[in-house]
Amino acid sequence: MPKAFCIIGAIVAVLLLLVFGVDLAAGFPYDRQSILLDIGMVLCAAMLGYISWATFRLLK
Repeated sequence: MPKAFCIIGAIVAVLLLLVFGVDLAAGFPYDRQSILLDIGMVLCAAMLGYISWATFRLLK
């Protein structure tokens, strides 16, 4: 079960990175309402992705 949570965390991180990265770069889907929020969410998504990957590697 912990491996499934790691994979789900990585998937969520990729989705968040895509949504807020595209908003930061192109202004779609949120019309760049807050650039600071976009940057913060991209950083948090990257951290979540790294934590998920590191934990998944540890569980092998």
